[in-house]
Amino acid sequence: MPKAATAQQAVKLTDIPNIGPSIAADLKGLGVHAPTDVGRMDPWHTYDALRGPMGQRHDPCVLDVLLAAHEFMNGGAAKPWWVFTAQRKAQWASRFKTAAKGLK
Repeated sequence: MPKAATAQQAVKLTDIPNIGPSIAADLKGLGVHAPTDVGRMDPWHTYDALRGPMGQRHDPCVLDVLLAAHEFMNGGAAKPWWVFTAQRKAQWASRFKTAAKGLK
């Protein structure tokens, strides 16, 4: 089944590029049921929230998928999830440095 070319064409979660049945099920478990919900979600918070139902953190590439889906649903072009790996790594390092400063 082809993916949506634009956010407006996405009717169900799996219409969003990079979102397959497994990620769609995870998102639904968190209350993210529609493509418009993906546009409003915070990918970082959503990724962290996946720890609860799973009992452990997902592979970081899942965050790349969430970043890609979020950008797409906010008007960005459809891009492979791995395009977001460098962005995630840079933001991840920045977030942990900020958190570590608060502990001192």
